[in-house]
Amino acid sequence: MRSHCCPAVFRIGTNLALQACLLGACATAAPARQAGSDWQQEVRQDAETQHWTQALNVVNGVLAADPHDDDARSWRGRLMLWSGDTRAAKAEFLALTVESPKDPDMWEGLASVYEREGDWTDALQAMDRAEGLDPHRADLHAERGRVLRALNEQPQARQEFLRVLAIDPTNAEGKAGLLSLDSPPKQELRVGTDNDLFNYTDAYEGEWVSLTSGWSPHWSTNVAGNFFQRSGLDAGKFVGSISAKTEHWGAFSAGGAVGHDKGIIPRSEAFFGLDRGWRISEDHPLRGVEATYDQHWYWYSTARIFTLAGGALVYLPRDWMWSINVTGARNSFPMLPVGWQPSGMSRLNFPLSHWGDRHLSGNVFFAVGSEDFALVDQIGSFASQTYGGGFKFELNARQDVTGYGSFQQRTQDHTDTAFGFSYGIHF
Repeated sequence: MRSHCCPAVFRIGTNLALQACLLGACATAAPARQAGSDWQQEVRQDAETQHWTQALNVVNGVLAADPHDDDARSWRGRLMLWSGDTRAAKAEFLALTVESPKDPDMWEGLASVYEREGDWTDALQAMDRAEGLDPHRADLHAERGRVLRALNEQPQARQEFLRVLAIDPTNAEGKAGLLSLDSPPKQELRVGTDNDLFNYTDAYEGEWVSLTSGWSPHWSTNVAGNFFQRSGLDAGKFVGSISAKTEHWGAFSAGGAVGHDKGIIPRSEAFFGLDRGWRISEDHPLRGVEATYDQHWYWYSTARIFTLAGGALVYLPRDWMWSINVTGARNSFPMLPVGWQPSGMSRLNFPLSHWGDRHLSGNVFFAVGSEDFALVDQIGSFASQTYGGGFKFELNARQDVTGYGSFQQRTQDHTDTAFGFSYGIHF
C-alpha cells in the first residue's frame, strides 16, 4: 500500500480523449448544416451523457422517415463508433464516402474510424481528402494535426495546429495541440504524507518524497526518502530502484532500501519485479491484461519477512480497470517456528469526470490479511479485513493530486485507520 517503487510500465491508451475530439467535431460539423434541428440537439445531449442506445433510437427514427438523410447516417456512424461497434461504423462511413465523395464530414468520420483501429496511415489519407475539400475549417486541420502527431510527424502536425489558430486564434484544440508537441515530461517529483491511527497503540505519521526519471524509452529510475514519527521516535529510509522495459518481454525492476529503523521500520529491504502486458482490442470488452510478479525481503531488527506476490490488472471499456493481487509472506521471528501468512487485495479504478485537461478518477479496494509490511505493526500472525478507496485529480498535464483512506479491522478488536495524500509535478 505504500510502495514507492517504479510503477508498471505497460499502459493502454484512453478512449475518452478520442470521444471528446469526435464529439467536438460533430458539434462543429454535422449540426452546422441543420442548426435548428431538434433531433440533432437531442442526439447530441444523449451522446454527451453516453446514452448510445437512446441516441441511436432517435437517429434510426429519422432514417425510417428518410433513409437518405446523410446527416442522420453520419450521426449513426459516429454513435456506433463511440459505442464500440467499429465494424458497423466503418461500413457506414465507407458507404457515405462513396455516395457523397465531396462531403468533408464523411471523410473525417471515416478517419475517426481508422484512428480507433490504430490505422493512422489510412486515417491521414482520409483527412487529406477532407481537408482538400474544405481547407478553411479549423476542426479539420485540428483532426489532421492529431493524426500527424500519432504518426510522429511533429513538424507537419505543428503546421496544422498553427493553421487552426490562424483560422481561429481562440481555438482551444489548436492551443492544446501545440502544447502536446512539446517534449513529454521525463521526470515526476512527488511528495506525500501517510497516517495510521491504531486503537491499541500510538499513531504513525509519515512523509515521503520521490523522484522518478525516464532516461530513455527503455530505462527509468526511482529514488525516494521516507520519514516516520511515532511516540517521539524518528525513523527514515532511502529507497532506490531501476526499471528496464523491453518490447517483447515486458518490464523488469529491482531495488532496495536502507533505513535508520528505531524499531519502527525495516533496517533494510531488497526487491525485484516482473511486469508483462498484452493488448487485446480497443473494441473488445477486455481491452488488455497486465500480469505482475514481485519478491520482497524485509529485514527488521527482530524479524525477517519474505513475500511472494502475483497479480493481474485488467483493462476494461471506458478506462475502468480492475486488479487483484495475492501475497504469501514468510515470517521468521527469533525462537519461533517459521510460518507463512496469505493476504490479498482487489481494486477497482474508474473515471469520474473531466473538464478540459482536468480529470478526476476514483478507486475502491478490499484486502484481507496483513497486506502491508512497511511498518512493524503490520507483521505477525493476525487476520484482517481492509476497506478503502481513493482518488486522483489531474489538475493539468503536469500536476496531479492523489488521496486515499482505509479502515482495517483485525483480530482481538484491533483497528487501523489510515489516510494519506500526495502531490505530483511532471517535468
